[in-house]
Amino acid sequence: MIAHWRSSVLSASVCLLAGCNSDVPVPAVAHIVPPGVEVTVTRVATHPFLARFNLQLMAKSAGDCAVRSDLFPDTGGVSRRNVYRGSADRVYVIGQFDVRRFDPRSCRIELMEFRMVESGLIYAGSFDTDVSGHWTFFPAEMRSERPFPPL
Repeated sequence: MIAHWRSSVLSASVCLLAGCNSDVPVPAVAHIVPPGVEVTVTRVATHPFLARFNLQLMAKSAGDCAVRSDLFPDTGGVSRRNVYRGSADRVYVIGQFDVRRFDPRSCRIELMEFRMVESGLIYAGSFDTDVSGHWTFFPAEMRSERPFPPL
């Protein structure tokens, strides 16, 4: 029993000193106006020490429209997602390896191929970590667009 207690205290001490990831969901919210859409990307750590996270997108618009979609997981430093306004009030959430398009008229989130993304998108901001490592949304006014390198 004492050995188990010592092991637990040692593990907790290492986590405090080394900075462990918590498995508590951390949402970041963006209000995209127009079209009046609330976009939330929630990040959950899947490993206590490595930068590995599951990501989930939720989009809400007027009325009863609220949909969710799992995003490509972050398996090492690829959590950032850029957000864009498109035509017909569509909102795009684009990551290094995936594109999701939210259409409030049909209340659907679609997984898309990069080559199918419409041209002329307007950058609205990005979900990313701040200098302290906290998951947050940066509107375009606070941080300029950081495009992803081509694959």
